[in-house]
Amino acid sequence: MSEFRFVRLGFGPDSVEYQEAWDEQRRVHAARFADEVPDTCLLLEHPPVYTAGRRTEDSERPLDGTPVVDVDRGGKITWHGPGQLVGYPIQKLPRPVDVVAHVRRLEEALIRTCAEFGLRTTRIEGRSGVWVLGDPVEQRPALGGLSLDFDPRLQDDEFDARFNGPEYAPSNAGQRREDRKIAAIGIRVAKGVTMHGFALNVNPDNTWFDRIIPCGIRDAGVTSLSYELDREVTIADVLPVAERHLREVLENAELKPRVVEKTETAGQTGTAGQTGAAGQIETAGQAEKASA
Repeated sequence: MSEFRFVRLGFGPDSVEYQEAWDEQRRVHAARFADEVPDTCLLLEHPPVYTAGRRTEDSERPLDGTPVVDVDRGGKITWHGPGQLVGYPIQKLPRPVDVVAHVRRLEEALIRTCAEFGLRTTRIEGRSGVWVLGDPVEQRPALGGLSLDFDPRLQDDEFDARFNGPEYAPSNAGQRREDRKIAAIGIRVAKGVTMHGFALNVNPDNTWFDRIIPCGIRDAGVTSLSYELDREVTIADVLPVAERHLREVLENAELKPRVVEKTETAGQTGTAGQTGAAGQIETAGQAEKASA
């Protein structure tokens, strides 16, 4: 068990510009590495901003040239803005760092948070973050009056909803009864200390996601607590609940180093990095990341 503190940086009219929050992350990260502060989670809202992890492809960015902030976390492009609770846990982990376990802990805290409001959420294998599962395909409404057998997304890996009308928009995934993401996660680990974190959609305008390919996923969409519960839920409602579950999960976690398996190739002996559904881990000496 390790001490965990929460710092509320700003919400609503006091929302924090992305660059300002990024600078604060780096300041706290350096202090945590030097053991000058305990593990810390920064909580805030951002004004509207698109951010792109290092795996973002050009085809996933806004078509109209809307500015995008390129960042050093894992994952692809996403949006942050009003109505979205953003958390940046800055936590020292034992080395070699188990990035996937860290992502799973964040997911667990957010799943518990949603459950307290009466919404059942889950994980989806191969995709990090927290999800609301859709209906079975055969029970979903037809798109544009066509049978789902003709859904172009099932036939075209490059299908782009932005060229095909609102019926395919990520923000309308709930109407289509498809899988939809309610919380995205993208992290970076440097010097054994985590950065970046999660974004939980509480009551945002999800049409902001329609300008991009959120997290590079073309066959699912996004949702929010307010939409799924069919009632207004606010950041003020969610903040203390999220803090409590994050504290329960992160403070009480039994932190263990990643298991490193020895491999032998061509007469050489080395180590193999761990990979998992949450994302990718780079080679020794490089920063470790998990995708959104």
